[in-house]
Amino acid sequence: MRRKYMLTCAVTGNITTPEQTPHLPITPEQIANAAIEAAKAGAAVAHIHVRDPVTGKPSMSIDLYREVMDRIRASGTDVVINLTTGPGGRFVPSLDNPREAAAGSTLLPPEQRVAHIVELKPEIATLDLNTMWSGSAVVINAPWSVTKMAELIYSVGTIPELEVFDSGDIGLAKKLMADGVLKGPCLFQVCMGIRYGFDWDPATLNYAKSILPAGSPWAAFAIGRMEFPMLAQAWLLGGHVRVGLEDNIYLNKGELAVSNTVLVERAVRILRELGAEPMNAAEARAELAQVGGWSR
Repeated sequence: MRRKYMLTCAVTGNITTPEQTPHLPITPEQIANAAIEAAKAGAAVAHIHVRDPVTGKPSMSIDLYREVMDRIRASGTDVVINLTTGPGGRFVPSLDNPREAAAGSTLLPPEQRVAHIVELKPEIATLDLNTMWSGSAVVINAPWSVTKMAELIYSVGTIPELEVFDSGDIGLAKKLMADGVLKGPCLFQVCMGIRYGFDWDPATLNYAKSILPAGSPWAAFAIGRMEFPMLAQAWLLGGHVRVGLEDNIYLNKGELAVSNTVLVERAVRILRELGAEPMNAAEARAELAQVGGWSR
């Protein structure tokens, strides 16, 4: 069993709102500082979204991504940077005419969804493989769109982290690997607890692991109150782990987490009790060297 693990901190996301918690990082400075402090607490990877500094709403601004990355690098803190490509994949059908997009739709061409990756060249970029209902929207990741995004991600030396929300997403990954679109072995992130996707329980995670392509490095996380129980389960099954305010805003029932750092600290404490230590960024890069397309 792997004794060390790669811990990702997902610092802000695009679903959690400032109304839910005043501790959510919003500005580039806040997001960068959250990533830096998480790294100091034991996170090897920072998974980053950006937000409009005025409204707090999700943004796809390349300038905001650039500022966050520049601030992290200028700090001298070593952390693997993982940028999202999730925004731009949501379609809200109009009630009057479901063929028309209603307010809240963000569906964009694949080139626009990865423009910041091509420009900024992070070490990792998420690549969502799910098409599913999410809140009031349908998340759409058509195979042709995923194919184009993957090609562009690889073209700048970035590796995709494949976000899988249900068993069919893993089936799509296998097909894209067989077609040569994805370069195996691939890095997988099993996303649990999102309605209509993988449940957040040990049996489901064990099943998800069992159908991943052989030799795939993988991680898993669960949203909400199951964040920490599934963190331990992922490590016990040989996977890497993730925490952060993107996934869960509570430290205890009814007690808001005051930062991403306290979530990382708890994750490290839990796994240390099981005999595990977190990888630093250099060790994480050595782990990622086995992933197809890794060239850093």
